[in-house]
Amino acid sequence: MPRQIPYIIANEGCERFSFYGMRNILTPFLLSTLLLFIPIGDRTTEAKHVFHTFVIGVYFFPLLGGWIADRFWGKYKTVFWFSLIYVAGHACLAIFENNLNGFYLGLALIAFGSGGIKPLVVAFVGDQFDQTNKNRAKVVFDAFYWIINFGSFFASLLMPVFLRDYGPAVAFGIPGILMAIATGVFWLGRKKYVHVPPAAPNPDSFSSVARTALLARAPGQSRPGLMVAGAGAVAAVVSLCMTPSWGFVIAACTALVLLLAFGGIGVSMQLERARGAHTDAAVEGVRSVLRILIVFAMITPFWSLFDQKASTWIVQANSMHSPLLSVFGWEFTLLPAQMQAVNPILVMLLIPFNNIALFPLMRAVGITPTPLRRMGLGIALSASSWVVIGMIQLWMDGGDRVSILWQLLPYALLTLGEVLVSATGLEFAYSQAPAPMKGIILSFWYLAVTVGNLWVLIVNAGVKNDVVGGWIAGSGLSSIAFQMFFFAAFAAVVAALFALYAIRYKMVDNYRKTA
Repeated sequence: MPRQIPYIIANEGCERFSFYGMRNILTPFLLSTLLLFIPIGDRTTEAKHVFHTFVIGVYFFPLLGGWIADRFWGKYKTVFWFSLIYVAGHACLAIFENNLNGFYLGLALIAFGSGGIKPLVVAFVGDQFDQTNKNRAKVVFDAFYWIINFGSFFASLLMPVFLRDYGPAVAFGIPGILMAIATGVFWLGRKKYVHVPPAAPNPDSFSSVARTALLARAPGQSRPGLMVAGAGAVAAVVSLCMTPSWGFVIAACTALVLLLAFGGIGVSMQLERARGAHTDAAVEGVRSVLRILIVFAMITPFWSLFDQKASTWIVQANSMHSPLLSVFGWEFTLLPAQMQAVNPILVMLLIPFNNIALFPLMRAVGITPTPLRRMGLGIALSASSWVVIGMIQLWMDGGDRVSILWQLLPYALLTLGEVLVSATGLEFAYSQAPAPMKGIILSFWYLAVTVGNLWVLIVNAGVKNDVVGGWIAGSGLSSIAFQMFFFAAFAAVVAALFALYAIRYKMVDNYRKTA
C-alpha cells in the first residue's frame, strides 16, 4: 500500500465532515437567523433559493478546478490552493453570522474551493498507484467511499446540535477547523505523493473535435449544425439579457444549458466532417460523449429531488412532531436537520443489500440489472419518495400532528434511488467513454447536478409568480405540497423517457485492455 494514502484518506474524511457539517445546517440557519428580515411567508422560498444557488456553484466550479489542474498547476497544487480558499469561506461563515453580504461571500468561497477540488482528489488517489500495486486500489477506493459517508453521518448528527446549543459561530466554526486540519494533513504528505505533471494540450480533445466539426465545410453543402449551435448561442444571450427579471444564477445557468444542448445537437449533425482532421478514435469518442450526455440530461431531475432533502424536506420537518426516543437508556429528540444522517447510514447498508439481495433477485426473475436499468429504477424510486413526502404534507396540511419519523420511508426510497443512480452513473460513463474522453465526462457529470438544482430555482421562482400562485391556491393544495407532487411527476415522466432511451441505447465496452 502506498504510504501516502493515509494522508489523502484523512484529508477526505475531514473535508467531507466540514462540507456536510455546514451544508446540513445551512437551511435551518437561514430560516432561524440570517433571513429573519424577510416576511415569514417568503422566507422559506428565499432559503431554498440561497441553498440551491450554493449547490449550483459547488458543482459548477469542478470545470475550473479540473482545467487548472490539467493545464497549469497539476492536481496537488490545485487541491492545496483551492483548499485554502475553502478554509477562508468557512471563516467567513463563522465571523459574519449576522452579516448577509459577509455570509454570502463565505458561501461563494466554499462553492469555489469545494467545487475546485471535487474532481481532483479521487483522480489524485488513482495517481498514487501503478502496475505493481494496482490490485490495492480497490481497497483504497472502498475506504475512500466509506470515509465520505462516515464524515457525512457524524456531521449530519452533530452539527444541528451545536447550532441549537452553541450558536452559528461555533456551528460553522467547527467545520472550518476540520477543513483547516484537512488542508494541513494533505500538506504534510506533499513529499510522499506521486505528482503527475499537467498534460500537454490534446489536439484530439473533445472541444477540438467539436470545433472542427462545427466549422468544417463540405463541398456543395451548407453547415446546418453550425446554424443550430448559433441559434443556441443567440438563445443563451437572450437568457443572459433576462438577468434583471430572472436573477443572474437562473439566467446564466439557463444560458449554459442552451449552449450545451444546441451545441451538442449541432456537433452531432456535422461530426463526420471532423474525420481526417482528427483520428477516427477521437471522432467516435466525441460521439460516445454526446450519447452519454443524453443520459446525463435525463438524470438531472433526480438531482432536483435528491438535493432538496437538505432544503424542502427540512422545511417540512420543522413543522413535524419529534417524539422522545430512547437508545440504551439515552433519551433524545431528533432535530429536523438530523434526519439527513439517515442518508449516509442507509447508503452503507443499501450497497451490500443491492449486491446480495436486490440484483440477484432481479436476475432470478429474468431481469439483468444493467447500468441503464439501475439508473432508470433509481429515478423512478426517487419519484416515489416524493409521492410519499407529498402525502405526508397533505396529512399535515389537514391539521394532523405528524411524527418526524414518518420521513424515514421517503428517505429510504430516495437513498435507494441515489445508490442506483449516483453509484451506477459514473460506472456507466466510464465504460462508455474512450480513454481520452473520460476527463470531460466527469465534468459533465457534475454539471448534471448543477442543472438539477437549476430546475429547483426555476420552479421556486415560478411559485412566486402571482398567476402561478393563484392557480396553485385554486387547486386546493398548499404551495409546498404542490411542489412536492410536481417534482414527483417530473421525475416519473423522465423515468419513462429514460426507459425508452435505454431500450435503444447500444452499450460499448471502453475499459482499459490488459497487456
